Amino acid sequence: METRANHVWVGAVTLVLLAALALFIVWIARLGESDRKEYDIFFKQSVAGLAEGSQVSFAGVPVGQVRKIVLWDKDPEFVRVRVAVKTDVPVLVGTTATVQSSFTGVSTIMLDGARKGRPPIDCDTTACPNGVPVIPPKAGGFGEILANAPLLLERLATLTERLTMVLSDDNQNQLSAILRNTNEISRNVANASPQLQGTLAELQVTLREASEALDAFEQATDSTNELINREGESIADELRKTLQKANKTAETLNATLEQAQPAVRTLNDRTLPAANTTLEDLQATSRSLRELTERLEDKGASDLISSPKLPDYEPED
Repeated sequence: METRANHVWVGAVTLVLLAALALFIVWIARLGESDRKEYDIFFKQSVAGLAEGSQVSFAGVPVGQVRKIVLWDKDPEFVRVRVAVKTDVPVLVGTTATVQSSFTGVSTIMLDGARKGRPPIDCDTTACPNGVPVIPPKAGGFGEILANAPLLLERLATLTERLTMVLSDDNQNQLSAILRNTNEISRNVANASPQLQGTLAELQVTLREASEALDAFEQATDSTNELINREGESIADELRKTLQKANKTAETLNATLEQAQPAVRTLNDRTLPAANTTLEDLQATSRSLRELTERLEDKGASDLISSPKLPDYEPED
C-alpha cells in the first residue's frame, strides 16, 4: 500500500515538474518575443525559396525571422509575408523589403533604405490592413532576374532564331557584297581626295568672296538708307512744290479755255463759213485765170479781141 502511494507521489511530482518546465519554456519564448515587432510585406513577385523561419536582415545584419507566408485573402495576386524584427532596429519610413535569392535556392528578406530623421513605420504613418504596419516591397536584382527567368529564356530563344535568320547563307552573301561595295567606295573616295581638296579650297574662296560681297552690299544698303533719310525730306518738299505749281498751271489753263470758248463758237458760226465762201470764189477766179493763160499761150492775144466766129450760112434751095 505504501509502495503504491509512493508511485502516485512520484508521478504527481513529475507532472508538476513537466508543467513547470513547459510554463518556463513558454515564458522564455514570450520573453524573447517581447523584444520583436511584427510587420507585413506584400509581394507581387514570386517568393520561391522563402519559408517560415527564413532570415530577415537589415543591410546584411540579421534582425529577425519570417513568421508566416500566405496568399493575401483580399487579393490573391499578392503574397503576404509576416516578419518579426527586433524592436531596436530602425525600421523608418522609406525602408523597403527585397527577396534575396541565392543559387542554392534559399531566399531571405533584405531590409534597406532607412534615412535618419524619418519617423518609424507604424499604424500612424502607414496602412495596417491586418493589424500590423506594412513595409513596402522592392523588386530585388537577382530575385527579379530569377522570377523573370522564363520570360528571359523565351526572349533569348526568339533572339537566337532571328539571329539565325539574319546570318543565313543568302544574308551572308549580301553582307559580303555590301562590304565589297563599301571597300570600293572607300577606295574611290581615297583616289578622289585631291580633287575633293581642290573643290573644297575653291568652295572656301567662293564663300569668302560671297561673304565680302555680302558685307559690301550691307554697307551700300546702310549708305542708301542714310542718304534716303537725309535727303528724303528735301526731295519730298520739292515734289510738293512742283505739284502745287502744276495744280496752279492747270487751274490757269482751265480758266483760259473757259474764256476762249465764246470766241471759238463765233469763229465756228460766222468766220469759218465766210472764209469758206471766199476760198470758193478764189478757187473759181484761179480757174478762170488759168484758162485765160492757157488760151494766150495756145492762140495768142488776137483770139481774145476778135469776135467769136459765126457759123457758115448756106441758103436753102
